[in-house]
Amino acid sequence: MRAIAVAAQPPGTQSLWRDKRFVAFWTSYTVSQLGDRVTELALPLIAVVVLDATPSQVGVLIAAVWLPNLIAMFVGTWIDRRTHKRRVLIVADLFRAAALLAVPIAYSLDALTLGVLYAVALATGMGEVMFHMAYPAFYVRLVRPESYVDANSKLSASRAASFVGGPAVAGALIHAVTAPVAIIIDAISFVFSAAVIGRLRGSEAAATTVAQSGPEAQSLVRQALDGLRFVVRHSVLRASLGCTTTINFFTFIAQALLILYASRTLGLSDAVIGLALGVGAAGGIVGAVLAPRIARVIGIGRTIMVGAVLFPAPIAIAAAANGTPLTNAIVLSAAELLSSIGVMLFDINQNAVITSVTPDDMRGRTAGAFSTINYGSRPVGAIVGGLLGTAIGLRPTLLVAAIGGTLGVCWLLRSPIAHMATVAAVPADAESLTEAEPLPAAEGRG
Repeated sequence: MRAIAVAAQPPGTQSLWRDKRFVAFWTSYTVSQLGDRVTELALPLIAVVVLDATPSQVGVLIAAVWLPNLIAMFVGTWIDRRTHKRRVLIVADLFRAAALLAVPIAYSLDALTLGVLYAVALATGMGEVMFHMAYPAFYVRLVRPESYVDANSKLSASRAASFVGGPAVAGALIHAVTAPVAIIIDAISFVFSAAVIGRLRGSEAAATTVAQSGPEAQSLVRQALDGLRFVVRHSVLRASLGCTTTINFFTFIAQALLILYASRTLGLSDAVIGLALGVGAAGGIVGAVLAPRIARVIGIGRTIMVGAVLFPAPIAIAAAANGTPLTNAIVLSAAELLSSIGVMLFDINQNAVITSVTPDDMRGRTAGAFSTINYGSRPVGAIVGGLLGTAIGLRPTLLVAAIGGTLGVCWLLRSPIAHMATVAAVPADAESLTEAEPLPAAEGRG
């Protein structure tokens, strides 16, 4: 039985800002996140504005980005067998850059169609799966266990900051040079990320390859299923997966329609949509900064549960917008603000828990199992969102998403996560867990 205690960075621990390898990776991650905000706004806008897509077609486009996650547990198992995880990260970045460049090229040749957008979405989604599956083994060589929450907080703060400035910049950029051309920015960001990771040779994670017995090693399918069984039998991972999958399914019902809803129902322009989402996303920075501190006060488990509710619930606020364009933009920003705080409270602390309870030789397979089910729910949610938006309207569909998403917290209520103050002792046998540390009394309470 191995005990791992992970909280915020302990006193006396060297700041991650003095770690040159982490700072280099953080820089590349930040640049890549800014580029992603351009594509996330540009792709659906191209479909809606340039190609006059229907709600169902926009839903399919959003789904295509996440569809490759359905095979993620097999990709993760394959990556666990690879000695050089860093190379996978580099290839994944360059692959996504090449895929994105197809959009401006097709646009310049007057050959841009929904089919091209679907293909680009699938390709970039596949690159994302490859990167995400190799990332855990890379991450644990880059960051010390006692700094997991601190590192997650810094990376999440960068992601949150990209949602603040990114949409506004993306909206202005798209307005100035058109959405297809603006996507070039994201392609460049992936090339930069690949170049930085290529220089981080000390972060190679060769030690986490899956042991194989001879040339006829255990089949890829069997090893992938082993990873899935490990997650399902582990009470912490099972609860995390159930909660996250429920939230993602319903929030992607909303995400598939949000740009369409903001453009056609709320009457907002491209630039205003980007500005509204960017201003609201400032909540992500607040959440990223507060996540470790709140966890110290009320416990990491309770913080995860608060985030699990605060993340999806504000979709209902966006659905209630029904005034002037200015009022609608303010309401959209408010909903994004609350949701951004919630997602950071949820993600930062839960990711630290997942990272700590996963053995090194299971990281790729565990990430694959999570992605197949969790991220695999996203394209299903997006397609359902498109169908519901067509059948019952955009506002009612957003309300369904808000209510359904908040039910995800039910997975945590009877799990060990609900009682964790920090990441507790982790047993070798995934079937049973040791008792979590008792929660400290919250400040101001008797």
